[in-house]
Amino acid sequence: MNQQSTRQLQERFTSLAPTAVLDHAVQFFSRQSGVYAAFPEKRGPTHVMLRGLGGEEIAIAAWATDAGTRVSGSSYMFDQQVARFLDALPPAVAVATVLAVPAVPAVAAVSAATAVKEVTA
Repeated sequence: MNQQSTRQLQERFTSLAPTAVLDHAVQFFSRQSGVYAAFPEKRGPTHVMLRGLGGEEIAIAAWATDAGTRVSGSSYMFDQQVARFLDALPPAVAVATVLAVPAVPAVAAVSAATAVKEVTA
């Protein structure tokens, strides 16, 4: 298998809002030097398409989830620059999920055990 195929779509979670991620992508790729610069071509509420000087396309998408903003980046030739952009984003805040398990009162447990003994006897 070609190692490039696993790098064409890259994803991360971040604490930034989706619009902030897209703004950051436009700034990040326009500041790159020479052949690695890319500029906005299309933009929607959850994505931005950037075009490089050689015609290369970069797609960045961002949408809110319960775990933070999920960001995906895709490009055939700019995979290293996409990885650098994703690594520059602040990480998502880990959310600890605590499940509340109702406690069974000891009196109810004893009463249930007693009832079972009486029925089986």
